[in-house]
Amino acid sequence: MNFLAHLFLSGGNAEIMVGNFIGDFVRGKNFRERYSPSIALGIELHREIDEFTDNHSVVLESKKRLRPKYRHYSPVIIDMFYDHFLAKNWNTYGTTPLDKYAEDAYAILRKYDATVPDQVKRLLPYMIQGNWLYNYSRVEGIHRALSGMAQRTPYASKMEEASRDLEEHYDLFQNEFTLFFPELQKISSDYIDKNFTT
Repeated sequence: MNFLAHLFLSGGNAEIMVGNFIGDFVRGKNFRERYSPSIALGIELHREIDEFTDNHSVVLESKKRLRPKYRHYSPVIIDMFYDHFLAKNWNTYGTTPLDKYAEDAYAILRKYDATVPDQVKRLLPYMIQGNWLYNYSRVEGIHRALSGMAQRTPYASKMEEASRDLEEHYDLFQNEFTLFFPELQKISSDYIDKNFTT
């Protein structure tokens, strides 16, 4: 899953959202010494989400469809596709409009600017300016995000072409997301309930 899903699956707690958002930028196991308990829980939740997603049979089917062309970049692309379907079908999952949710999420992340890794500090202004979380709801927004990622990869990834595959197999990818996401919501919610202490 990508940024929108990681934020959404944090249960509305600001520090868990921050930790879940920065999870890909935090290395090693000593993060509990550097972050508050709730941010550390968000980082742990991020890893739990990634592990569950990477090994789920439905997600493996989605990745398999892309692997011949995109090889080891196929998981990255599927993360983006699934964020698209979450954004596009936001009314099914979210309780506030997506534009308001995105605005609130940006405000939370800005508030913790001094806490987050340097890579996140550099990323966040571009994310806010381009309103990525909201624009994931459009295929064009996904195309723009994947094209930007393609420019930053050291090898030819062809990710800039992936929105065509999204459009070509749109219903298949959407059905897979719809099957998978409620399970991910449940394991995320259960993880927070089990581990969060106020």
